[in-house]
Amino acid sequence: MAATLVLLPLTHLVLRATEGGWDAVEVTLWRPRTLDLVGRTIGLALVVTVACLVIGVTAAWLVVRTDLPGRRLWQVVLGLPLAVPSYVAAFAWLGWRPELAGRTGATVVLVSISYPYVYLPVLAALRRADPTVEEVARSLGRGPVAVFLTVTLRQVRVAAAGGSLLVGLYVLSDFGAVSIMRYEVLTTVIYRSYRASFDRTPAAVLGCVLVVITLLVVGAESRVRRGERQDRVGGGAERPAAPVRLGRWTAPALAGLVAVIAAALGVPAQRIVYWVQRGTSQSDHADVWDAAGSSLTAASVGALATVLVALPVGILSARYAGRLSRGVTAAAYAGHSLPGIVVALSMVFFGIRVLPSLYQRLPVLILAYVVLFLSLAIGAVHASIAQVPPALDDVARTLGRTQLQAWREITLRLATPGIGAGAALVFLVVMKELPATLLLRPTGMETLAVGMWRQTSSAQYAAAAPYAAAIVVLSSIPTAILTLPGRRR
Repeated sequence: MAATLVLLPLTHLVLRATEGGWDAVEVTLWRPRTLDLVGRTIGLALVVTVACLVIGVTAAWLVVRTDLPGRRLWQVVLGLPLAVPSYVAAFAWLGWRPELAGRTGATVVLVSISYPYVYLPVLAALRRADPTVEEVARSLGRGPVAVFLTVTLRQVRVAAAGGSLLVGLYVLSDFGAVSIMRYEVLTTVIYRSYRASFDRTPAAVLGCVLVVITLLVVGAESRVRRGERQDRVGGGAERPAAPVRLGRWTAPALAGLVAVIAAALGVPAQRIVYWVQRGTSQSDHADVWDAAGSSLTAASVGALATVLVALPVGILSARYAGRLSRGVTAAAYAGHSLPGIVVALSMVFFGIRVLPSLYQRLPVLILAYVVLFLSLAIGAVHASIAQVPPALDDVARTLGRTQLQAWREITLRLATPGIGAGAALVFLVVMKELPATLLLRPTGMETLAVGMWRQTSSAQYAAAAPYAAAIVVLSSIPTAILTLPGRRR
């Protein structure tokens, strides 16, 4: 089922790209404009990913391994930018500093809201890492910086690579920030071509190029974590790591974290308040409440469906890695990279041709969410299952449990927190999703993202402010859940 869902938009994309013949494909591929767009897209993704990697790893290390003042508060606050949609942040930054329009603005916005994709998994990895290894390195004469570079980074390598992959895929598929900042990349050109032209072959060809870039990124991430074991039978040291004393670096560390939060949360919050106070247009609060209810319904159902589809794929990839599981996982990541408009149009084709009775109904919208965000759920399931040693199931079976009972009572029970975190992450991104929701939402249904887009499209910023505030507030709940520390058992 998972393979069928993720291959549906890819198949539709390939058919669209080749319907004009291979000559048309070749002409589109070798246009100077195409090469320029590919360079812009890869360059933006690379810069944002590297910046998020540096910020995310550094922030997680400061929170978990140092005596940073107020680190419990920082632990939660540093994850909250994940709740801010890219289009909200872009509108805020553009309203405050119009001269940032272009690559600079797109980079600032995407870095400010994307670094939690690295911060959260590295935070979890550092919590679980055995501090004894770092203490032994210090006892051998290595300083804090040397221990961080040679020991700590090695322990969080897989988590950092997985988070960087999510950042890269998010940047490749983002439409909101780059379109508002007027920085042309593959997604913006694909969207305009689909909306403004009857000949959609060039857009489909560019979509295929985007998929190829994604597969290359996924392959690179797989090479980084190949051969790395994440499970262990023992729990390691049952005590927190001795905090590294920052000393004179305390003030610079705090200043850096304040700057990150100011850029990620301060600017959007200030602009929302400004729109409410200075604007002349107002929104109907009943409409906002209705949109909030629709968003919660779509996000809840979408998260549940996505996790259910991801469970067998994640289990296979963690326990029985093979060509099938690797192929489905790669296809899922490719689906995550596709612009929402491309996935939505493939679902329109599917709904009209195969299930006309479900067209413009909630099930088709949920299917689009599953295709778009399946990779997030698969990653959570894979990581959770991989951290449970298979030896525990073997022991349970020697005590009389069947294979299914052992899996349910041992593996699933231990992996449930991680799977729940994956569901919370999917819920979060569905709350913010815009392009697919615009095209596939049922007649009469308006989510918070759609309501905000409708108001800002007509420059009614004061009317859009309640929608933006509601998105951030509701998205902050699953974000806080993702950042709260779990109990050591």
